Amino acid sequence: MEAPGSSKKMIATQEEMVEARVPLAYRDQCAHLLIPLNKCRQAELYLPWKCEAERHTYEKCAYELVMERMLQMQKIREREAQLKARSSQPIPLIPKTANA
Repeated sequence: MEAPGSSKKMIATQEEMVEARVPLAYRDQCAHLLIPLNKCRQAELYLPWKCEAERHTYEKCAYELVMERMLQMQKIREREAQLKARSSQPIPLIPKTANA
């Protein structure tokens, strides 16, 4: 399963995410890294220095996804600006119907 417009593949299945109680907002291409991070956090009583490696890999994945979306949006905006520049020709105030 692959998300549209993303280069990363979904590794965690819906069943795994439901079983791990991953919130809907976090069920993206990095969910396979969030599941072990949350297990580590629960096992270590949420001490911030205990699961640094897992947190770093998850945050790096999330950052890469955000950057990928930003690049895609920038390309879309550039394409729209090019189309708008081509199609927006000034409307003449005086029609060219007269032989002036």
